[in-house]
Amino acid sequence: MRDVHKKDFLMTEAKNAGGALEVFALDVTNTASIANVVKVIATNHGYLDAVVNNAGYGMGGFFEDLTDEEIRQQMEVNFFGVQNVTRAVIPLMRSRRKGRIINISSIAGLNASPCFGAYNASKWALEGFSESLYHELRLFDIHVCMIEPGTYRTKIFFENAKYAKNFDNPNSPYFSMSSHLKKMVLNYVKKTDKDPKRIAFLVEKLLNQRNPPLRNFPDAETKFLLAMRRILPFKTYSGIMQRAMYQDRII
Repeated sequence: MRDVHKKDFLMTEAKNAGGALEVFALDVTNTASIANVVKVIATNHGYLDAVVNNAGYGMGGFFEDLTDEEIRQQMEVNFFGVQNVTRAVIPLMRSRRKGRIINISSIAGLNASPCFGAYNASKWALEGFSESLYHELRLFDIHVCMIEPGTYRTKIFFENAKYAKNFDNPNSPYFSMSSHLKKMVLNYVKKTDKDPKRIAFLVEKLLNQRNPPLRNFPDAETKFLLAMRRILPFKTYSGIMQRAMYQDRII
């Protein structure tokens, strides 16, 4: 965990599920902290069966409202953070010719939407990296998987939500649309009944599956959007999305 002072809830959940955890301080953007945890695991256990790259956040904001620093930080956590951790753990798996790497991607990695360009870019990059890594690590019998969830009611939309510096700037040409989309997304999230534990169960399934697939779509929302993208011409699909998002508003 990046902040081990927040571990109590996690430890309680694990205990209630009949499990046990060791918690270490780790920041995916800090290679020294990653190396330290991997060293402790190697020393205490000698091997590592699996890694689930779940660290990440979503940055809301139209491109012109985002600063260069905000975009780079989004990539540092969601994309380069995954690479940092993965690079550090591969040797422990490769030496045994055994392991699982599960990257939590998103439907946003296959289907871009307005106002989340930085987040979309980080997940599209993760999709390409994971597919390439899938081919590379099969040489050592290490399986790489991705999970592409739709919208789940998690902290990423509430206390962990992040918005561009100019998101609430009334002088921004996107101000009215930013406010409209934020309200629309939060209303949708509050109404969703998909339980995030479904993703945890899918992770468990992938860890135990003999030959897990590279891409995994856990909910009807994801499958519907993918079907729409595959069947409809992009111009038609784009028109449907813009009408749904903008509701005939003109910026």
